[in-house]
Amino acid sequence: MSENNQLTETIERYLNGEMTKDERARFEALRNEDTSVNTKVAEHKHFTNLIKQYGERLELEKRLDAIHDEIDVHALEDELMIHPSWIVSMWRNHHSKISVAASIAIFAVLCTLFFTGYLNNRETNYLKLRGEVANIKKVTDKLDNKINNLNTHGKVNDNPGNFRGTGFALSSNGYIVTNFHVIKDADSLHVQNIDGKSFRAKLVYAEPQTDIAILVINDPSFKGLGAIPYSVKKAETDIGENVFTIGYPRDAIVLGPGFLTASTGYQGDTTAYQISIPVNPGNSGGPLLDNKGNLIGIIDAKQTHMEGTAFAIKSGYLLKAIKDIPADSLNGTLNVNNKNILAGLTRPQQIKKLGNYVFMVRVYNQ
Repeated sequence: MSENNQLTETIERYLNGEMTKDERARFEALRNEDTSVNTKVAEHKHFTNLIKQYGERLELEKRLDAIHDEIDVHALEDELMIHPSWIVSMWRNHHSKISVAASIAIFAVLCTLFFTGYLNNRETNYLKLRGEVANIKKVTDKLDNKINNLNTHGKVNDNPGNFRGTGFALSSNGYIVTNFHVIKDADSLHVQNIDGKSFRAKLVYAEPQTDIAILVINDPSFKGLGAIPYSVKKAETDIGENVFTIGYPRDAIVLGPGFLTASTGYQGDTTAYQISIPVNPGNSGGPLLDNKGNLIGIIDAKQTHMEGTAFAIKSGYLLKAIKDIPADSLNGTLNVNNKNILAGLTRPQQIKKLGNYVFMVRVYNQ
C-alpha cells in the first residue's frame, strides 16, 4: 500500500471514530506537528460530506426530471404556455433550497474531478466545464424569471388579464393608487412597470363611492422605487389649466395632453374635474398632473357620448382616502411626498421622470 493511500485510510479511521484512544492521541499530535496532514484531514472531511450529499443530489435530479416531464420547457420559452399553479408554488416556495442544492451538486462534481486528478494539467477541460456551468446558469435564470412572472392561476403575465387599467406610486415602498372599478372583483392583481417587469399586488383599502383603490406590491422580487418625483396638490386647480396624463390604454405608455374644462364632474359631481383629454379605458386610474407636474387628480372614466371629454377624481379626495386607511391594513409606512421635482422641466423630461412610477394594473378573475 502506498504512503498516500495509507494516510487516506488512517484519516478515514480517524474521522469515522475507529481509532483507539492512544491512536487518536498520536494522530492528533501528528496533525498539530504537520500542517500538510492537517490540511488533508480537512479536505477529506469536506469531500466526505459532499459524497454523503450525493444521494440528495440524485433525488433532486429525479424531482427536476419529474417537473420537466410535466412541463414543456421549450414551450414555456417560445410560446409562454399555461402551467399548473402547483409548479409556480413549488418553485417560489423552494427556489432557495433548489438553488443551494444545485450549487452543492456542481461543487461536488468539481471536487470529485479535482481529487481524481481529472482537472490536473487539463486547462482546456476546465474552461469547457466552466462554460457549460455558465450556460446552465443562464438558462436557469431565464426560466426563473419567467416562472416569477407567472400569476397565481399559472398563467404568464403577458396575458392581458380580464381587465386592465393604470395605477401610480404613492410611496417608494410600493403603495399604488388606481380606480376601484379597475380592480373590483379581482381574484389576483399584478402591476407591471415600464420595463415590462410584473409584480404581485394586493388591495389595501378602497372607497367605492369615490372610485379609489389603494394597492401595495407584495412581491419578493420588488426592491422599491426611488423618491416620488411629484407631490399631491391639496388645493383645487383652476379651469383652463393645462394638464396631462400618462397611462396604459395599450401595452406601451401613452401621453394624453389637454386642459381642465370644468371644476365639477359628470352631472355636477363635486368630487371630480371635467377634462378635455384623449382617454381610453386603459387610462382609468392614471395620474392627472398640472403643467408643473403636481398631481391634481386620478383619471376616472370617459363620457362616451362626448368625444374628448373625461373626468378625474380630485387629489384632495385621494389624500382623504390615504388618511382613512386603518393603521393595521398597512404593511409599512405610507408617507405622501410633499416635494415636486418636475417643476421647470420640459414635458419630455417630465415623462422620463414619471415613467418608473406609473404602472399597468392587470386584473385576473375566474
